[in-house]
Amino acid sequence: MVRRKREKQRRPPFGMPKGIVLLTTPEGWRHSVLTAEGGMLCGHLADVPVTAGPAEARAAAATMVMGLAHDFHKVRVNVTWDPPREPGSWTAQVTIASISPNACG
Repeated sequence: MVRRKREKQRRPPFGMPKGIVLLTTPEGWRHSVLTAEGGMLCGHLADVPVTAGPAEARAAAATMVMGLAHDFHKVRVNVTWDPPREPGSWTAQVTIASISPNACG
């Protein structure tokens, strides 16, 4: 009897995003992406100038997270921004919209 060699399923290096925290600082726009597994990815929005408004920064952060979810998990996600609770800080919820058509192949 011949057995097929099992391929190990490797976990993506980036967890499934579930939330975003966006902050404005004197140095620029900072973000934290929260994952379903309990991880966090922090950084700054390099392509967004310090002088950019909140709408531009939120759009850039949402685009980044949608790209990460698609590239690493083959899913499309929706990003829904919560009303701001304090100046200079925004949060968003990330939910799965659909599985990409090429995810099975």
